[in-house]
Amino acid sequence: MSNVIQTRNLSKRRVTLLTDRPGHRRSSQSPGLGPPIDLDMDFDQYVFSCVLLHALEEIAAGVATATEATGLSRAELRNVLNRSVPATVLQAFGSEKVREAKPGVEEELLRDLLLAHARPGDQTSACFAKIIARRALRHDHLWLELGLSDRSELSLLLAIHFPTLAAGNTNHMRWKKYLYRMLCEAEGFSLCTAPSCRECKEYKNCFVAEQSETPGCATGLN
Repeated sequence: MSNVIQTRNLSKRRVTLLTDRPGHRRSSQSPGLGPPIDLDMDFDQYVFSCVLLHALEEIAAGVATATEATGLSRAELRNVLNRSVPATVLQAFGSEKVREAKPGVEEELLRDLLLAHARPGDQTSACFAKIIARRALRHDHLWLELGLSDRSELSLLLAIHFPTLAAGNTNHMRWKKYLYRMLCEAEGFSLCTAPSCRECKEYKNCFVAEQSETPGCATGLN
């Protein structure tokens, strides 16, 4: 069995653990921010598995190293790998053979934005801030670049780890566009000249429903 298949199967098992396990707990959250938040650690592990699967496919395609794909340092990546994938898959990432991931200015700004809203003292939130900032530089939708199944999973991730940031997206703007809008506001300027979002010709590209038909980690990547 290939490393990619092993990791994909691991992710599928974690979906089952997340939704079907006995004693599954959920808490309420503000309307419009995706499904209710699961307070256990299974969802975090599921997201890490999705990210690692996506990274593994980029590594196999020769387009990125492990640290380049995730934005994590070797030590951070090793910690995530040790708790998220089987030992037989670890060697496929080759994290000891690559340089530390060095963020550019844009990535650092995104990291700082996320960290400013992260759960205080939570190392998992800090890791997700780095991963999200790196994956946001890719061209596709952010939830797809994280290997998730749909936008609602990204909404849940952000609501759990960056609650004040997520709570501000009351109009359901696409998350990547929302993050960049927040950066612009923090810097005191705007890239948009429309008088309001509703009057902008790009409205449909910025605002979307939560659901999507494109499969991701939970059902296998295309």
